Amino acid sequence: MADIAERALAAANTIAVVGLSRDPGKAAHSVPAVLQAHGFRIIPVHPVADELLGEKVYRSLSEIPEPIDLVDVFRPAPEAPGIAREAVAIGAKTLWLQQGIVSAEARRIATEAGLDYVEDRCTAVVRALGQITKNR
Repeated sequence: MADIAERALAAANTIAVVGLSRDPGKAAHSVPAVLQAHGFRIIPVHPVADELLGEKVYRSLSEIPEPIDLVDVFRPAPEAPGIAREAVAIGAKTLWLQQGIVSAEARRIATEAGLDYVEDRCTAVVRALGQITKNR
């Protein structure tokens, strides 16, 4: 049976990526690119870029004008609680902290609000292992 990470990713169609990088050599760029290539709708959240991966960039989760299934976080752990609060406020279904990012406070915020929560896992690895692809 699939674990929570695999179930959450399989259920997601639209993923907001907080901290999507402009640098193709960084995981914060290549991981979302892999997800996009497998049919996920990627919405970048970045403080200064205007377009990434061919998508309009938003400055915060609250600016995104459509429902978000999963918030994928590529920011340092101290920023995770604030991002968790934003994810709750926009009605996201899952908060996912990428590999190497752990936050007890973000976990508490997300789970108390009923979000699925994943930390210290890579969405691209979970996608590959579960062979999860979206048909758009």
